[in-house]
Amino acid sequence: MSEFPQHNDQQRQQPNTGAPEHAVPASVRGAVDLGAMPSSAAGTSGAAAPSAGAEHGASYRVNITVQDFQKYAERSATVPVVVALYAPQSPESETFVETLAQLVDSYQGKLLLGTVDASKEQQIAQVFQAQTVPTVVAMVGGQAVPLVNSTVPADQMRQLLDELLTVAAQNGVTGTAEPTAQAAPKQLPPLHQDALDKLEAGDLDGAEASYNKALAENPGDKDAKLALAQVHLLQRVSAMDANAVRHAAADDPQDVRAALDVADLDVSGGHVEDAFRRLLQLVRTTFGDDKDTVRERLVELFDVVGSEDPRVTTARGQLMRALF
Repeated sequence: MSEFPQHNDQQRQQPNTGAPEHAVPASVRGAVDLGAMPSSAAGTSGAAAPSAGAEHGASYRVNITVQDFQKYAERSATVPVVVALYAPQSPESETFVETLAQLVDSYQGKLLLGTVDASKEQQIAQVFQAQTVPTVVAMVGGQAVPLVNSTVPADQMRQLLDELLTVAAQNGVTGTAEPTAQAAPKQLPPLHQDALDKLEAGDLDGAEASYNKALAENPGDKDAKLALAQVHLLQRVSAMDANAVRHAAADDPQDVRAALDVADLDVSGGHVEDAFRRLLQLVRTTFGDDKDTVRERLVELFDVVGSEDPRVTTARGQLMRALF
């Protein structure tokens, strides 16, 4: 597993992106969008992070019955139609179809998903010779292209869909489907919405209190934990002088406080690998309370970025090796 690339504090003193170092980018936010950062929380620059009002995606899913099967077979002459057979008696197949629907939606109309309840539409199951559910078969120009007849990981399914599009293009099937429905906006839990409203008003302390209350009511609330870590990061970086902090870290690489501050700035500016590398190096070279302090901050930044992020997975493994 490769190490993270080298950082350079002096190069960071004048960011060339035009964005403030402590505006948390969408790539760092994980599953929770903390909303627009008002000027009071983003320092004197007044720049804002991405707003919470992002557009919700469209759906490219239809239910296919024997009555309209021919219509979608003909439709496959212009856009590939992915047919997924499931059965209510198999919750696993229904869950897989939901995952498949999200994948197909991400192609924004290059594919159309047709779902089939095989327990009701047995004629369609016979057409595709489906013996189990889930079974996924594509139609391209009216011809069947078998894909899978069991559940597979999402990344493997995406690879198959990419290959399907290549085959479709080779056969001149390159149309785009219109959305079949707009996805309904996801409603936030009341305390999460309250925290987001406070963030948009520049009240970081109020947002922190709301997320703490959400965690008190439900200690397993992963979204609240992630959002709280992000709020704590915003609280720390909002009062920093970025250039002064970076000068201090450059003057003394073993200055734990300066290193922690620069790591916060790096994560908030999207330089996640640099932040992790800096703190991992300190974990290897410090002892006692200093080592514990650095480790704790590193773990907190893992929460900020999100546990599913591959950069976190890499850094977590390096942390374990550094400690043991």
